[in-house]
Amino acid sequence: MNEEPTVRRAVIAEDSVLLRMGLVKVVEMAGFEVAAEVGDGPGLLAAVAEHRPDLALVDVRMPPGFSDEGVRAALTIRRTHPSTALLLLSQYVEERYATDLLAANTSGVGYLLKQRVADVEEFVEALRRVANGGTALDPQVVAQLLVRRTDTPLTRLTPREHEVLTLMAEGRSNAGIANQLVISESAVAKHINNILMKLDLPRADADHRRVLAVLQFLGVGGRHPDVG
Repeated sequence: MNEEPTVRRAVIAEDSVLLRMGLVKVVEMAGFEVAAEVGDGPGLLAAVAEHRPDLALVDVRMPPGFSDEGVRAALTIRRTHPSTALLLLSQYVEERYATDLLAANTSGVGYLLKQRVADVEEFVEALRRVANGGTALDPQVVAQLLVRRTDTPLTRLTPREHEVLTLMAEGRSNAGIANQLVISESAVAKHINNILMKLDLPRADADHRRVLAVLQFLGVGGRHPDVG
């Protein structure tokens, strides 16, 4: 007798009722069951503790202070429920929140601007990627992080290698990079191999070296955020 496939669950934390309603629809379109909808940090922590979701969508700024309640709750979830993937949504680019999350863990994490929700197909792809243990960083977040990245060995990269590493930082797969740059996947793989060599990364499995390359690129490797 065949067992029914397990439906993955999600929790949504967003204080805007209208946006929360839209997120529920999109998350359900992505194949998730929405286990809870909340509007503040304490509600999010309680919902995650109760439902143990596969994914939590979190607004960065929530009541009562509308400052960093969402990201602090997310960092707490990262520590207490590490199997829950996190996708943070922000109205504006706030790079320190992205770097805090990446420094805490590079698996199953995303940081997107709220305007990305309007591109439903792209947003659904990002949801699934994060839930599957990947990353999804908004291109504007990556661009702002790179403003201060002028140090070596990144300067060794060719313009094309720089483009490939930027797309890697956004969380795209080799196929996604190939599609974006209109090149073959074998060409992408060759560029990535060159990038890993030029960044003098230690020998390790390919996935781990790829993460190390992205962390070095964004300048967040080795940071330990205070989650207080």
